[in-house]
Amino acid sequence: QMGKGSFKYAWVLDKLKAERERGITIDISLWKFETTKYYITIIDAPGHRDFIKNMITGTSQADCAVLIVAAGVGEFEAGISKNGQTREHALLAYTLGVKQLIVGINKMDSTEPPYSEKRYDEIVKEVSAYIKKIGYNPATVPFVPISGWHGDNMLEPSPNMPWFKGWKVERKEGNASGVSLLEALDTILPPTRPTDKPLRLPLQDVYKIGGIGTVPVGRVETGILRPGMVVTFAPVNITTEVKSVEMHHEALSEALPGDNVGFNVKNVSVKDIRRGNVCGDSKSDPPQEAAQFTSQVIILNHPGQISAGYSPVIDCHTAHIACKFAELKEKIDRRSGKKLEDNPKSLKSGDAAIVEMIPGKPMCVESFSQYPPLGRFAVRDMRQTVAVGVIKNVEKKSGGAGKVTKSAQKAQKAG
Repeated sequence: QMGKGSFKYAWVLDKLKAERERGITIDISLWKFETTKYYITIIDAPGHRDFIKNMITGTSQADCAVLIVAAGVGEFEAGISKNGQTREHALLAYTLGVKQLIVGINKMDSTEPPYSEKRYDEIVKEVSAYIKKIGYNPATVPFVPISGWHGDNMLEPSPNMPWFKGWKVERKEGNASGVSLLEALDTILPPTRPTDKPLRLPLQDVYKIGGIGTVPVGRVETGILRPGMVVTFAPVNITTEVKSVEMHHEALSEALPGDNVGFNVKNVSVKDIRRGNVCGDSKSDPPQEAAQFTSQVIILNHPGQISAGYSPVIDCHTAHIACKFAELKEKIDRRSGKKLEDNPKSLKSGDAAIVEMIPGKPMCVESFSQYPPLGRFAVRDMRQTVAVGVIKNVEKKSGGAGKVTKSAQKAQKAG
C-alpha cells in the first residue's frame, strides 16, 4: 500500500504508465482540473509514441506548455543532451506557436543531497540558457522546484525547501509571483479566441444518420458556425446549407472555436465529403484547394538526407496526405529565420529550411499567420515524425464553379 499522500500527484503519471504498458492510445483529454481562476486540461504528455504528432495535430492547440525536467542525478543531463527530448519538446512548442512556458523542476526529493538548492540553481541556469536559444524570454517563465511524488510545491509551499523564496515573472501584461506550480498555472494569460476570423472547421468524420441525413463532425478552429449558414467544403468545392448544429446532443444557435460539433447538411451525400475536408463560410473567405504552399520546416530525426522530390505524408489539421518537397528554396537559422544558404542540395536532422510543397491529392491548408490550426503540420515517414513545419503562404487552385446544392441556391436567394 503506497502512502495516499504520494499517490495524489503521481496518479496522472501512473495512468500514463499503465496505458503505455497496455499499448493503447492515450486519451488526449487526459486530465482536467480547476484552479481558482481556470479550468485546465492537460492535453498530452510525452512518453507517448505519437506525442509529437498529437502536439501538432492535437485536438486543441495548447495555450501554455509546462516543461517538466527531472532534477535527479544524471536524469537532467540525459534530457537536455544534444539529442535529448527535453530540448526537442521545447523547440516544438515554440515553433508551433505556444508562446507561454512554465518550467517545473521535478524529483527535487532525489537530488544529492535531497532538495538541494545548488542543484536547482544549476538547472535553472542551464534551462534558461537553452530556452533563450529557442526564442523564449526566461524573465517571463516561472521556474518551480517540485516533487510530483511527495507533492512539494505542487499546490502549496513545501516545508522541504525553505530556501525557495518563490518564482517571479516580468511581462508587459503585468508581473506575477508565487511559490507553487498551481499558482504558476494561474498566471497563464488566456488567449483571445479567434471568433472574429472567417469560419474554418476541418472534418474529423462524416456520418449518415437515418431520418436526418449527412452529418459532418469536427472542431470549429476559427470563426462561428450557425444554422442557416451557406458553407463551402474544400478541396471538393461543394456548397450547401447548414440545417442544424449540435453538440453533446443539444441544438446550438452558434458553435465557437474549440467546440466539437456535428452539423446537418442538405443535398450532400456522405460520399461527397470526408475527413480532412475543410468547411467554411461561402460568403467570407471560403476555403479552397491548395495548388502548392511554401513552408518553413525543421527536420527532427531523419536517418538520411532529404532532397527535392521527397514525398512523405503530411499531417495537417485532420488531413493526412502525401506532399512532395518540390523545391528546397533556402536553408535558414532555426531561431532567427536568417538565410544561411540558397537552394541547398539536401537537408539533414537539425536543419531548418524554406520549402515549396505540392500535395499529391487535393488538399486544403492555410497560412499559419491567417489560420494557425490549419497552418502547422507534421511530416511523417518510417512510422515517425521526421519534421514539423509552419505554412508561410498558399497558392490556391483557381477552381471553376463547384457544386452548389439546391438548398444553398435557395438560401442564397433568400439571403
